[in-house]
Amino acid sequence: MSQLPPPVRRAQPPQTPTVDEYEDGPVTFRPASKDGQKARLSLQGPSGAGKTWTGLFATAGFAEGERFAVIDTERGASSLYVNEVGAPYDVLPMRRYDPRGLIKALAAAAHAGYPAVMVDSLTHYWKGADGTLDQVSQVADSKYSGNKFAAWKDGGEIQDALIEALMSYPGHVVATMRSSEKWVLEKGSKTPVSKGLLAEQRKGIEFEFGVAAEMNLANQLRFIKSRCPAFRGLTLDQPNGATDIAKPYLDWLRAGAKDIDTTAWVDAASSSDATADSLLALYREVEAASALATPLMHPGTGQPTSLGAYIKERGQALKNAQ
Repeated sequence: MSQLPPPVRRAQPPQTPTVDEYEDGPVTFRPASKDGQKARLSLQGPSGAGKTWTGLFATAGFAEGERFAVIDTERGASSLYVNEVGAPYDVLPMRRYDPRGLIKALAAAAHAGYPAVMVDSLTHYWKGADGTLDQVSQVADSKYSGNKFAAWKDGGEIQDALIEALMSYPGHVVATMRSSEKWVLEKGSKTPVSKGLLAEQRKGIEFEFGVAAEMNLANQLRFIKSRCPAFRGLTLDQPNGATDIAKPYLDWLRAGAKDIDTTAWVDAASSSDATADSLLALYREVEAASALATPLMHPGTGQPTSLGAYIKERGQALKNAQ
């Protein structure tokens, strides 16, 4: 019986790493600008502090007479004030609080062209049914044998996507959050000491917003973080959201800035005349405006996506077709 010849080992040619031209773009500094910046306002406080009322008037002020949107997790509380607000708005009631549901709602609001949207309240997407905490528990049981620490990898990604969608909405955003008093037992003391109000959401979420304020049961509002100089260190009694918050915030944003219409980007991305090169250039333009995460309803599938993902998908499809 003849023996087979020994195998011949041939050197394999070096593999050229695949370069994603969208994600591996040039590093380019540009002149600082407030062009296209929108209001990002959070209001936190205990139940009964006036968050919904103040938030509705602030959102109406940001919308400047146009119809705005409210994503309502508070069993229709926002609709109770329709006669008092004096501005038109549409309401989307929510019963389950998967953060991806909020992302879809924001994409639908962006598609409808609402200049401002209010989320009342953001707390439910953290600790409500199917909220982030619930998602972590579900993933821990189904994927990590009950290990919640490991499940936070998935839960953190879901939460981060929610924040990106909120911060990239192509209009003004107002979000309310419930808060509870934080009590601490200090060393050497048997009596708990109040450390103020703590938002019932991921720790530090209020600092994602351009302006953050807390309200108490006396309907007093205190700004706890503000990029807008007009609000720093300011406390307001029974504030009017439109005149006391929205107007000075808009005045500051618009000083020396021009508006950016994101629908022009969507139209350019969807155009039949678009090419692989033009879409890559469009991606860079949107990236420079920090708008890649802008919520979008996919023109083809009708499913929620982001502006950056849609541009990249079309650009790569056209390049592959070539």
